[in-house]
Amino acid sequence: MRDEPGATAVPLPLPRRRLPRLTGPSRRFRCLRLGLPGRRTAVKLLVLGVLAAAFAAQALGALLPHVPLLLAASAGSLAAEAALYRWQRGMVSLFAKSHADVTVRHVLRDLLLVVGLLRLGEQHREGAYAPLVAGLLVFYALHWAIQAVSVLVRRTRTLPVVTRNIDASALRLSPAPPVLLRRPGHRLAVFGLPATAGLLATAATDAPVYGAGGLALSLALALTGLGALLLRLLPGRRPAGEQEVLDWFEAWLTRYRPTVGLYFSGGASSAYQANMWLEPLARLDGRPVIVLRERHMVQRIAATDIPVVCLPKVSTLMRLEHSTLRVLLHPSNSGKTSQVLRIPTIKHAFVNHGESDKLSSCNPYAKAYDEVWVAGPAARERYALAEVGVEDKDVVEIGRPQLHAVRPYAGPPAAGAFTTVLYAPTWEGWDGNPGNTSVVEAGENLVRALLADPGVRLLYKPHPLTGSVDPRARAADLRIRELVRAANRERGGPRPDASAVTALAGRAAELDRLTAAGFRSAADQAERMLRQPAPEAGRAAAVRRAESAWEEAYWASLPAWEHQVVTDARPPLYACFNRADLLISDVSSVISDFLASGKPYAVANTSTLAEDVFRKSFPTVAAATVLTPDASGVPGLLEAVRRPERDELAGERAALALRLLGPAEPASQERFAGAVRSLCEAAVRHRTRMAERLATELPFPGPRREPARSSAPAATPSAASSTAPSGTPSTASSAAPDPHGHA
Repeated sequence: MRDEPGATAVPLPLPRRRLPRLTGPSRRFRCLRLGLPGRRTAVKLLVLGVLAAAFAAQALGALLPHVPLLLAASAGSLAAEAALYRWQRGMVSLFAKSHADVTVRHVLRDLLLVVGLLRLGEQHREGAYAPLVAGLLVFYALHWAIQAVSVLVRRTRTLPVVTRNIDASALRLSPAPPVLLRRPGHRLAVFGLPATAGLLATAATDAPVYGAGGLALSLALALTGLGALLLRLLPGRRPAGEQEVLDWFEAWLTRYRPTVGLYFSGGASSAYQANMWLEPLARLDGRPVIVLRERHMVQRIAATDIPVVCLPKVSTLMRLEHSTLRVLLHPSNSGKTSQVLRIPTIKHAFVNHGESDKLSSCNPYAKAYDEVWVAGPAARERYALAEVGVEDKDVVEIGRPQLHAVRPYAGPPAAGAFTTVLYAPTWEGWDGNPGNTSVVEAGENLVRALLADPGVRLLYKPHPLTGSVDPRARAADLRIRELVRAANRERGGPRPDASAVTALAGRAAELDRLTAAGFRSAADQAERMLRQPAPEAGRAAAVRRAESAWEEAYWASLPAWEHQVVTDARPPLYACFNRADLLISDVSSVISDFLASGKPYAVANTSTLAEDVFRKSFPTVAAATVLTPDASGVPGLLEAVRRPERDELAGERAALALRLLGPAEPASQERFAGAVRSLCEAAVRHRTRMAERLATELPFPGPRREPARSSAPAATPSAASSTAPSGTPSTASSAAPDPHGHA
């Protein structure tokens, strides 16, 4: 049955003695976890109430006037601010959205103190308190001056090109200013604290000297900060200007002469789509480059030696038109993809970030590319059946070069060993189709059935986007994690000795040393560019060795009996493939990739389709055991895994792997490299043809021309022909429109 929001899945009728039951403290712990959102809301309301009450009491103490109330309310307000920044960071953004940020709160707090002082002093003390008010006004003027200068400094440090793995020392980059000088709220709270404390002391003692001392210290801090920022605006201290950076970037393109690139645009959570192509790209013979469009993505790209360039503006992106770049690979579609497709001198191939039977694997947008690269014949057939405008001649089968890390099937689990089951469901998707993910309707039943078998070790690895659209998926995911924790508490057993944990820590330190960026958390993009120059030779190979050693140490540090919830970037999905004897998943690219191992797999059918219709609708399910939402088929599935003679789908898995992933020989990396070479050659031929057309003055639509930068003569046909194959097109050849319609 389909669960309604908030409903509990119907448990599988299994023997209760095997189920991971929760009693006593464990049950209370689960209830507390499931009630966590309500507790967070209560805490937020409490903080909001304390702040509101403190300001109300402060206003009352200032107007009466009442010194003890004024002092207590002001101290309570400051304490609430400290608690807010220490434990309730989410409330900070909520206050900012309601225009009650820290600046407004600080100004209001000081204003009420001034009102209180004036009310306490009456007319005979106005002359003594007036200088304090004037000093406070000067402090706030300095604060706003610092903010204005910090904006100017930030603009000088916001470069039109952001890079990684490239020596950018020529751009006169420097470390970022301190965080306090860049964040107005934090700055005001810290720099203004002495003034506020001094005013409180003055209100308590009626001695203006305390207020004067606090204001003097605040003014000194503000003047120091303002001076430090002004120094950064001096001509010799600021980074290179926009045009200088663009000239430097073009000079780098000329020196590096890139041939193939990976183009990516997307949100932070989608970085995995690009990261899966880093190693195949790095293993090519050409000079690869990664082209990004969002600044925040530069640090989301995983450890790699490939140069990374981020070109946020379209005008900067268009400078690639006159570079040696011949081919761009696209692992995903985005709105900004259409901008780079306009460059006629570059050929574009859609490589996707995994293949499945979902509609996203045959998106009509794919017809915008010169070629569509797929794993095997099944994807070619998928595009033909979908009739989305992708011609068969433009489909190229390259296999899945990432799958070299997946180990082949080595037989069933040894006698007495645990059967390791990987449950890796996909997320709920954008369309709300109940068949997208099994987490909501079948996840708990599947996990309960697996945990009920004492010979099973479960690895639960949910999709990173689980629960991002449907709150029911997030709630079900939390309940599954609690089931796993409860099962571990009931099972128990010996754990590896301390040396295994120490070895893991050492491997992690070595991996972090090789892959960590090495800059402060407060560093801005300009400082990160400075701290991430061209990597040392051989670092990529050292990273691969360190990753392999870390994975071995990671699994060795875990008890063989313990179930695991795997949510971090490490270990990766393919490492979990190698540890699993069985995969349970949904219709997604996960099952296509798992076929490379030859191991059994199962797919949960939550689509409401009959099994025969489900298999026909999704060809990747052809060699799978189909599980119903009640998980009644799990015991039989486990028996087939442990006793291969009962596995009736082994032959079908091999045939399906051939259809989905293509032949094992030649290796997928070789086919990938061959496809890159072929498309590069097509790009060179296209440039040559366009140069010849322009040189012979054949009728042709007017080309875009690069602004003249010198009086050098135009390229001759022979010059264009001799230059194009090397990848350095002339202005005329590179400016020609693309006959495929990408101009």
